[in-house]
Amino acid sequence: MELVERLLRGDRRAIARAITIIEGGSPQARQLIAAIFPDTGRTHIVGVTGSPGSGKSTLVNQLALEWRRRGATVGIIAVDPTSPFSGGGDPWRSD
Repeated sequence: MELVERLLRGDRRAIARAITIIEGGSPQARQLIAAIFPDTGRTHIVGVTGSPGSGKSTLVNQLALEWRRRGATVGIIAVDPTSPFSGGGDPWRSD
């Protein structure tokens, strides 16, 4: 599967396409997950939650900077399930 090869090379368009496929939940999504898992199944997932204005974005930004300083690859998915504007996802910004 060409998409898997491009995805594992870090091709940003392939990553975006893979996210779209996986979010759709199709049979192709299950095949894609199965194909990439042996090479990607060592990921750490960290969730941050708190009240508005409590410093979540500041904390996440500092964590990402530190992990990048240590040579890690960092992906951030910001989700606000209560947001009437985004419908569940807020764009990430790095100041």
